[in-house]
Amino acid sequence: MQIKLKSQKANKIKCIIILVLSLLSVKITRASVISYAKKADGVVFKLDKGLMEIKVCKADIIEVKYTIFNTFPEKHSLTVNNLWKEKAPFRVSEQHGGDVIIVTAKLIITINKATNAITYTDLKGNIINAETSENKTMNAATIAGIGTYNCTTAFNSPADEALFGLGCHPEDTLSINYKGRNQSMLIKYMTGAIPVMLSTKGYGLLWDNYSASNFYGAEANNTQYKYVSESGKMIDYYFFYGPGFDRIIDLYRTATGKAPMYPKWAFGLFQSQDRYKTQAEILGVKDHYRNNHIPVDAVVQDWYWWSPLPIGSHIMNKERYPDPKALIDELHKANMHAMISIWPVFGSGTNDFDALKSKGFLTSITWDNFVTHTFDTYYDAHNPKARDLYWAQARDSLIKRYGWDAWWVDQCEPDNGSLLDERRKADFSVGKGIDFFNSYALEHAKGLYKGWRNDIAGKRAFFLVRQAFAGSQRAAVTLWSSDVTTTFRALKSQVPQGINACVSGMPYWTSDIGGYISHTSPEGIPDWKDPQQRELFIRWFQFGTFCPIFRIHGKGERALFSDNWDDKTKAILLKYDKLRYRLLPYNYSLAAKVTRENYTIMRALSFDFRNDKNVYNIPDQYMFGPAFLVNPVTQQLYTGKSGSSEMKTRKVYLPEGARWYNFWTGEPLNGGQTIDAEAPIDMMPLYVRAGSIVPMGPNIEYATENPGDAIELRIYPGANAEFKFYEDENDNYNYEKGKSSTVTIKWNDKLRLLKLSDRTGTFSGMVTKRKFNIVLVKPGHGADGGVTGNADKSVSYQGKAITVKLK
Repeated sequence: MQIKLKSQKANKIKCIIILVLSLLSVKITRASVISYAKKADGVVFKLDKGLMEIKVCKADIIEVKYTIFNTFPEKHSLTVNNLWKEKAPFRVSEQHGGDVIIVTAKLIITINKATNAITYTDLKGNIINAETSENKTMNAATIAGIGTYNCTTAFNSPADEALFGLGCHPEDTLSINYKGRNQSMLIKYMTGAIPVMLSTKGYGLLWDNYSASNFYGAEANNTQYKYVSESGKMIDYYFFYGPGFDRIIDLYRTATGKAPMYPKWAFGLFQSQDRYKTQAEILGVKDHYRNNHIPVDAVVQDWYWWSPLPIGSHIMNKERYPDPKALIDELHKANMHAMISIWPVFGSGTNDFDALKSKGFLTSITWDNFVTHTFDTYYDAHNPKARDLYWAQARDSLIKRYGWDAWWVDQCEPDNGSLLDERRKADFSVGKGIDFFNSYALEHAKGLYKGWRNDIAGKRAFFLVRQAFAGSQRAAVTLWSSDVTTTFRALKSQVPQGINACVSGMPYWTSDIGGYISHTSPEGIPDWKDPQQRELFIRWFQFGTFCPIFRIHGKGERALFSDNWDDKTKAILLKYDKLRYRLLPYNYSLAAKVTRENYTIMRALSFDFRNDKNVYNIPDQYMFGPAFLVNPVTQQLYTGKSGSSEMKTRKVYLPEGARWYNFWTGEPLNGGQTIDAEAPIDMMPLYVRAGSIVPMGPNIEYATENPGDAIELRIYPGANAEFKFYEDENDNYNYEKGKSSTVTIKWNDKLRLLKLSDRTGTFSGMVTKRKFNIVLVKPGHGADGGVTGNADKSVSYQGKAITVKLK
């Protein structure tokens, strides 16, 4: 009996072993490469079950597709708009051990035939990135009653790797590095998703899937990460090799589209509030700014300007706005511009609703956020004909009839509250909502930009959007971080979210300065006369000064002239407002660099200091252009229980490999150290990298005022420097026809020589003769935001090269 039991036990163990080996064998067989064939642009692999294709888009851009089916599904990418007409050369070979090797001018791509895992190395064989052995999987799933496949890609992650990007998640943790943490990638109210990630190992990834997804950054004890999309018939991702972050973003926008230039006024101050309710109120805002000589460029009309008509009527209430065109004409006369909130939602009982419904252009998705209107319905932004009709309706009302200069594109998730399965089950013209869950905002903005470029002559597009996706930058959008709260915690969260949004390929980002809503005050309106709230607004305003777009918004009066501010607060706010305007030559030149060179203005420290591992986990410092190290104060130091003299500093890490100047004092400091930076209420710690040239304009009240005034060129010595000073016609698309000018300014630190090149290009209204006041920064000289009274040299520049010797 005992022998029989042992025999049964042995047989049972044997069966289990056979079963496990069988399962492992099936897994390996499914993953193995049977054969492969070279094409003009890549290699197609026939697998035991399914197909894989590696496409060489460029020497440093690789597309990988994988499916368990016998043919690849038809797909028109919504994110990648490059057709790759120019074929990149590559060669294919097979190693004796069985690996398939693809070699480009920049990369070696190795495919393991047993597992189909892909390893990317540089030409010297150094590993850049590698899929895991469990690399690409598709598993059947039923979600919201819909049969589909989860699509997963998995990669190895070395211990010293840092990961950035993945869009803007306003209520996320205060971290910045995604190594070791997870992130939901599902666009809904108060959270976004841009499926782009950059690694300090020198690569970037774009997952070209539009369904709700998840990033898992802590797999296998933090040695792996994976990206899981809930729905798809194919895995499709792009690999970009830098190794620098600027190069990766350049490649990403080469694939997904360049960001066009904004009008110059868009880099000034936006004054917004929830909400101005009458035409007279808006004109009063205009008068208070101009009469008090406070710099500003735009006033914003928030929602419910249509009330009591249903949403989507696109008609302003006549009692409250008796003559909207005259309103905007008055703003224009004061050199101010006007932006209005517009939604992709339509209430029943309007001509626009009926026109869309009659053509089948409405979806089953209804607005269900703050209120529920059964017939407040989203149009189908995935349908090109529906986009054209939406644009025509809004254009005729808001531009042809009234003349608004820019649009605030709100509620473009679409936001239907907690009814997310209804979004999954919705029918778009291109398919089920589950497969296009994250792409609504992308397609909505596509229609707006197309219409604007076709129909609005002589005026650049500017769209402020609540959600964006990969590729949105080509539609002239600025991503805004939504309805964040009026708290220091919310401010602290904005900094890494803005940085990661820009790492994700979005060049323009902004937040509601001061926060949108208070959850502890009546009607959500904060008490701005409370010293703690004033401190919050000051710190947020300082941060906003060094964001790509500079914008006040939220509940309660918070304009710079408001009686809610005491004299001290007003003086601090005006100081930073004036600094923003003095930096317009710097900022506008960087905007041109964004369009021309795919540059990033708001820069994670890894853009410039990728090899300094000390910067990987700093969530609240960033570079603003090539010169400024920005260090927002995101905790309360001066009011409330925490206020004490020893707390009036913040820790600042000065990255190694550079010397730094305190912007406010001109004091030089060595890099590679952490300091206690002074942070009195009127000072945000701000440092400038040695080897920087910063052009600063005069004190002005709007962006295009006094274009011929002198430019102060601040030189921060200690290393060589170069800056391209750019100008154009400010608010049309003639720059696309070459109507612009550039002066390349170079500093030779050893010889103490500043060279201004010949001017290249010309445009209508160009200043042909300009004075440059050259300031060599040192302690107490060329410091703070004011105009330097005693320049080291002044030169009259008339378009021909000049060399200036400085002591």
